Amino acid sequence: MAELTEAIETEEADILEEEVVAERPLSPYDLPGAWYVVHSYSGYEKKVKANLETRVRSMHLEDKVFDVVIPMEDVVEYKGGKKVTVERKKFPGYVLVRMYMDDDSWYVVRNTPNVTGFVGSGTKPSPLSRKEVEHILGVAKEEGTKKSKPTFKPAWEVGETVRVVEGPFADFNGVIEDINVDQSKVRVLVDIFGRETPVELTSTRSSSTRQGI
Repeated sequence: MAELTEAIETEEADILEEEVVAERPLSPYDLPGAWYVVHSYSGYEKKVKANLETRVRSMHLEDKVFDVVIPMEDVVEYKGGKKVTVERKKFPGYVLVRMYMDDDSWYVVRNTPNVTGFVGSGTKPSPLSRKEVEHILGVAKEEGTKKSKPTFKPAWEVGETVRVVEGPFADFNGVIEDINVDQSKVRVLVDIFGRETPVELTSTRSSSTRQGI
């Protein structure tokens, strides 16, 4: 009978766990607590996250400090003429913390090594708004929706001289006039017979005077 009771209790626990997961809100803003921005020394974001999570457990504040997040994003870069997607920090030097703010939770966060303080007006930390939270962390999507495309990050800048390597303007040199990050396109002023002609190109390779578009 004891074994049967234990099995039933385990099954009930699994069901409860499934219900909790199923009821998780789509927006991170609707989770318990509020989201705050914490400033850290640049390059120490992962250490701050690890140290803070350890401090929260050791000081038994799991009911006040729930989440420590380093906002990341996928960025498309061109390395050695090849297109690669890399994960980068959205806001170097900043970490997001979901928590109930009181003296104890403020203390454990503020006194974590490599934390320089909360972001907010005056001495009182300001929580992020719904719009800010959802812009930074996104909103969970229903199954079947397409994953958002990674951000295009060119290896060159406006005003840089480039050489077109493909298409009807191959081997022409030009100056980058505009970079459309959303469409992964570059507008180049190409010198054709002594006259500058704007040409819109789809980027396929990294570009400079050494490499072309």
